[in-house]
Amino acid sequence: MTTSRAAQIDYSSTPYYHLMNRCVRRSYLCGIDQETGKDYSHRKQWLVERIKQLASIFSIHICAYAVMSNHYHVVLYVNLQMALNWSPEEILLRWTQLFGPSTAKQVAGLTPDLAEKKIEELRTRLSSLSWFMRCLNEPIARRANLEDNLDGRFWQGRFKSQALLDEGAVLSAMAYVDLNPIRAKIADTPESSEFTSIYERIHLAQVEKLKQPDSLMPFYSDETHLLPKINFSFKDYLELVDTTGRILREDKPGRILENHAPILTRLNLTPKGWLNIVQNLETHFSYVLGHSLKFSNFAKKHRIRPPMGKRSVNQCYYHSTMPP
Repeated sequence: MTTSRAAQIDYSSTPYYHLMNRCVRRSYLCGIDQETGKDYSHRKQWLVERIKQLASIFSIHICAYAVMSNHYHVVLYVNLQMALNWSPEEILLRWTQLFGPSTAKQVAGLTPDLAEKKIEELRTRLSSLSWFMRCLNEPIARRANLEDNLDGRFWQGRFKSQALLDEGAVLSAMAYVDLNPIRAKIADTPESSEFTSIYERIHLAQVEKLKQPDSLMPFYSDETHLLPKINFSFKDYLELVDTTGRILREDKPGRILENHAPILTRLNLTPKGWLNIVQNLETHFSYVLGHSLKFSNFAKKHRIRPPMGKRSVNQCYYHSTMPP
């Protein structure tokens, strides 16, 4: 049975989510079509630009992204407080950037009570992952269909969502996303993995002395950035991604993880468990990821069956303490 979207997305439990969507029939509609040989790789940049544009409009920040030939991943942070601080004028201005001036004209013609109700509805939408993904997928599909002179579906179905309940889950999902091109054997290193957040972060850091992109949620080591920050240092994250990428290759021994990634111990993740998550985040886990206690509590709160992956989670975390 399909789990309802309301059970998968619960902002009171976590503001962090890993989202993914695939092209219809898993065709390479954003890469080189295997049947016709036609190259659609330019569409990857469409997705990157649209993701960033939406992040500048919604109260949602990008932690990580990867655009592949037949699917894409994003790790997002929902900033509810930001949306609550917006004035009615700012909400209308942001909504106008998405759908034009018609809504603003409609609100101007309403009574004060109805106008206030409409503004609050738009405020909720501008902090909604479902609306974010709708505003991402639909324009890309229309643009691609227009380019191909075709009708029909471009995306396989509704997007998949995983709630990231603790810091270890956030870091695991980010690394999983950033390492997508390496696992797919289309890139050798993170710095050569185009159309990913790790590629963007590395190349800007090389040019501007470890500066982080304004369009991405920064690490706490970037003191100049005003956005909420990911609770890791950029240096530790780069080392962790690089080390994990080496372990994913069959000719590298797993023990290197313990020597070069001490941050795992601080996050209460076992080395073996960390690797299991990064290699199998989609196949071993369903709509939630985190420490086993938080994992179970999330299911109880929504009165649903325990999500897929509980056994794997039990092997991923040290059980002496639970991460915050």
